[in-house]
Amino acid sequence: MTSTADNAVLSLPEWEIATLDQVDASVQVLGSKSYTNRFLAMAGLSSRPTTLHNALLSQDTILLSKALRAFGHVEVDIDESSNIVTVTPTGNPMTAPAREIHMGNAGTPIRLLITMAGLARGRTVLTGSDRMQERPMAHLLEALAPLGVTATALRGNGSPPIAVEGPALVGGDTRVDGTVSSQFTSSLLISAPYAQNDVRVEIVGDLLSKPYVDMTVEAMKRNGVVVERDGYTSFSVAAGQRYQAGQVTVEPDASGMSYFLAAAAILRGRVRIPGITRASVQGDVGLVDALVRMGCTANADTDSITLEGGALTGIDIDMSNMPDVVPTLAIVAAYATGNTHITGIGNLRFKECDRIDAVSTELRKMGVTVDTTIDTMTIHGGSAPRGAVIDTYDDHRIAMAFAIMGLRTPGVVIKDPGCVAKSFPTFWQRLDGLRRGDA
Repeated sequence: MTSTADNAVLSLPEWEIATLDQVDASVQVLGSKSYTNRFLAMAGLSSRPTTLHNALLSQDTILLSKALRAFGHVEVDIDESSNIVTVTPTGNPMTAPAREIHMGNAGTPIRLLITMAGLARGRTVLTGSDRMQERPMAHLLEALAPLGVTATALRGNGSPPIAVEGPALVGGDTRVDGTVSSQFTSSLLISAPYAQNDVRVEIVGDLLSKPYVDMTVEAMKRNGVVVERDGYTSFSVAAGQRYQAGQVTVEPDASGMSYFLAAAAILRGRVRIPGITRASVQGDVGLVDALVRMGCTANADTDSITLEGGALTGIDIDMSNMPDVVPTLAIVAAYATGNTHITGIGNLRFKECDRIDAVSTELRKMGVTVDTTIDTMTIHGGSAPRGAVIDTYDDHRIAMAFAIMGLRTPGVVIKDPGCVAKSFPTFWQRLDGLRRGDA
C-alpha cells in the first residue's frame, strides 16, 4: 500500500515541506475512494466473485473490507502490491457479528453498512471514532423504517453507535432528506436490489453532492442493476436484480488528483493525470473548470487531464457538487489576485472535522484573510502567505491541501502527516515524485 519512504513520513509527528521552484510532471493517482467503496459494497452483496483492479487501498476501504468479512458471507483478499481486491462469497448466510464493527472515521463506509446490515441475520452494532460518534445519521435511520428496518442510535443522538436488526429489508416507498448527505441516498440504493419488494426513494429538499449519487447509479449499472430515476427527486430499484460482479477497473480518484492540479496552478507549472478525463462522473473533476476560470489552462484527451498554471484571479463559485475539493481550491485562492467566494458548503462542517473552520483557521495562521459564514468561505488573495505549523485535525484533506502550499511557501510544517492514509496512503511518495517529473 505504501513505500518505505511513505511509511517513514506517515509515522512522524510532523513533516516540513520542501519548496519546489517549478513542476512539470505526470502523476499516477490511485483509484477513486468513492468508487472503491461502492464497488466493495456491491461485491459484498453479490453471489459471484468480484475482482477490483486499481482499487484504492486506504484506511476507509480497508475498514470496509474488514467489515464485510465480519458478516461471514464473503472473504476479502487484498493484494497491496497490485492494488487488487478480490471478494469471494463463502456460501454462508450474512450474519451479524457478535462484536460491534468499529469504522474509525470512515463516513461513507459506515453509512453504506447501516442499510446492508438490514440484510444480515441478527443485531449489528456499528460505531466509530469520537468524531464519527458526532456525525449525523438520523435521516438515514428514519428512511429505513418504512422499508422494514429498525435502526437505532444507541445514545439517542442520531449518531453512532447504531444498532440494526435484521434480516428486515422488506422494501416499499420511503423518503430521505437530501440536504445533509448524499451518502444516505447511496446507502439505500446500493442495498435496494436485495429487498423483498421494489424500493422507491423520494428525495426531500435539494439533494446535496449530486455527482456522488450519479456515481452510485453508474456503478450499479456497471454491475448489472438498473435504477429508474426522476432527475434528483426520486429513485426506484426493482426487486430481484442482482449484482453481476466479475472484473472491475476503478478509475483514478478525482479528489486525489486535485492536489497535484493545485501544485500546477500555484507554481505556474504543468501536471498531467493519466487514466481520467473531464467526462468522468466524479463531481470533483469540476475543479478543473474552476481552475480554468481562475486563469489556468486545461487540456484533455481520451485518457488524461493536463493542467498548466497561469496568472490566478479570484472567482465566485458554488461548490455544493464538489465539497471534498473545497480545501484544495481554497489554498489556490490564497495565491490569487482578488477574492474567491465559495458557497454551498455548509455540509463541510460535518466531515472528518469542521472543514470550513479548519481551512480558515490554518489559512489565517499563514497570514491569509478569510471570512466565513455557516455555509460560505471567502478567501482574500493578494498577500503572500507565510510559513506556519499546520494543525490537520485528523483530516486527510486538510493535510494534503496545505502540503501543496508548502511547495511554494517556505516553512510549512504539516502535523500528523500520517492522517493522509485515510484516502491517499502514497501521497507523500507522489508529492516527492513531483521533483523528479514522474510521480
